[in-house]
Amino acid sequence: MESCEHFSEIKEVTPSADGCEDCLKIGGNWVHLRMCMSCGHVGCCDSSPNRHATKHFNNTTHPIIKSFEPGEAWGFCYPDDKFFERLSPGTYEV
Repeated sequence: MESCEHFSEIKEVTPSADGCEDCLKIGGNWVHLRMCMSCGHVGCCDSSPNRHATKHFNNTTHPIIKSFEPGEAWGFCYPDDKFFERLSPGTYEV
C-alpha cells in the first residue's frame, strides 16, 4: 500500500459546521463538502464558487481533507496531490 507522510497529521476531529462554515457566514452556496482532518473545518469543494476547503489548506497548510458527503469516505492530500479511496483514522487505502 502506498503511504503519505502527512497521515501523521490526521486527528479525530469534530466537524466545525453542518455545511461549509465560510459559506454559511457569507450566505454563499456550495456543491460538495470537505472536512479538514487536522482541525475539523468544513469547507466547500473546488467545484463550488468559493472553494473554501482549498482556501483553508492555503491559509493553514493542514494537508488532508476527507469528503463530508454522506456515504463517502475518500480523502485527499493537498501537498502530495494524492487521493485515497477510504480515509479514516488508522485506515488509509490508496
